Amino acid sequence: MSRGFKKFFNFIKIEHILFSLPLIYSGAFLAAKEPPPLSLLVLILTAAMGARTAALALNRIIDREIDRRNPRTAIRELPSGRINLREALLVLAIGCILYLVSAALISPFCLALSPLPLLVFTVYPYMKRFTTLAHFGAGLGLAMAPLGGWFAVQQSAENMMPGLLLSLFTLLWVTGFDIIYSTLDELFDRENNLYSFVARYGKSTALKISGALHFLSFVVLALLFVLRIRAVTALPFLGLTGVLLYLEHRKAEDVELAFFKINAALGFVVLGMVVIGVYFP
Repeated sequence: MSRGFKKFFNFIKIEHILFSLPLIYSGAFLAAKEPPPLSLLVLILTAAMGARTAALALNRIIDREIDRRNPRTAIRELPSGRINLREALLVLAIGCILYLVSAALISPFCLALSPLPLLVFTVYPYMKRFTTLAHFGAGLGLAMAPLGGWFAVQQSAENMMPGLLLSLFTLLWVTGFDIIYSTLDELFDRENNLYSFVARYGKSTALKISGALHFLSFVVLALLFVLRIRAVTALPFLGLTGVLLYLEHRKAEDVELAFFKINAALGFVVLGMVVIGVYFP
């Protein structure tokens, strides 16, 4: 891979799609009585890639001055100058076009709903400037993923309780792990009047809040299992989800392990639970 392409892939952190893609497909499979056609699964993938690119680009563009002041993030492509603002805006435009075209090809219904995630992606980066609820903004951004998969299959807002439960699980799960990630910037956030649970309440209390949110997320996932999955073959996946949530807090000091590796695995475990429960009960 050339150095030019590498800097753009680093800019958008394309590997972070591992957090959202399993949840998008979980929503799609949860909504489908039969496996969705390959063409739809490909469009869901391109929509997810476009949305993820737009979300990361917006976050980096809006936070570029904050990132420049933070020693941890000053090495990122935009504050370090490896990518300029015009290039970042071009990446944002490409992500939005890929996302919106994919939504349009899926259905007019999905195209009509497509601006909502973009609105959340735009508002979320500003939230840390005025409210500790910014963590829930991150959660809401990813919580729309399973609903996106659900709507791509169902094409309506009817009988969507399973999709809403999966979305609520995602909201609580992502909010919890965003709090863990924010422990990296406790001192910087406090010194720069940025809002986070860690900066306001301290690391110990913030991690307890994160743990409570992850406990609630497991309760919601268990409720989804009881109401929709109800398959003994899928029960080990539910149990493994609980184990991974527990390990995430046991390893919270190692943010690389807790935030990236455990969470990436957890999303695919949830996808496994849905696929096994729906198609191989």
